[in-house]
Amino acid sequence: MKKLLIFCFACISTLIGFSQNPVQWSFSARKLADKKYEVHLNAIIQEPWHVYSQSTPEGGPLPTTITFGKNPLISLEGKARETGELHQVHDNTFDVDVKYFSGNVDFVQVVKVKSTARTAITGAVEFMACDDHQCLPPKTIPFTIQLK
Repeated sequence: MKKLLIFCFACISTLIGFSQNPVQWSFSARKLADKKYEVHLNAIIQEPWHVYSQSTPEGGPLPTTITFGKNPLISLEGKARETGELHQVHDNTFDVDVKYFSGNVDFVQVVKVKSTARTAITGAVEFMACDDHQCLPPKTIPFTIQLK
């Protein structure tokens, strides 16, 4: 009976570990001017988890990567900026200095629309959530944001 209880506990713990979703994403756009928008990719990160910056050094953990779909009506202005509480520490596992966010991070991309027609920007954000003891497998979250 004791072995059965231990086995059941191990199975439940494994299922809980695999079903963890410590990062919730939301996507929106804010109009800045006639044909100019800020696209916001916002991550709310549960304690004690964190996600890595876009500028994580080579040899380190997977950086957050934002990929935008091709749309001839939209042009990107520069690279997405990061707004949130940035932490920079030396990671002994990777032996590099890593940058990460905990709590909340907003990735903001400025875009220009080439016409007055309604359009949407599509893409995906790839990220890895880690805590002090483990990392979850990388996830890719697709998005579609209407530009009105």
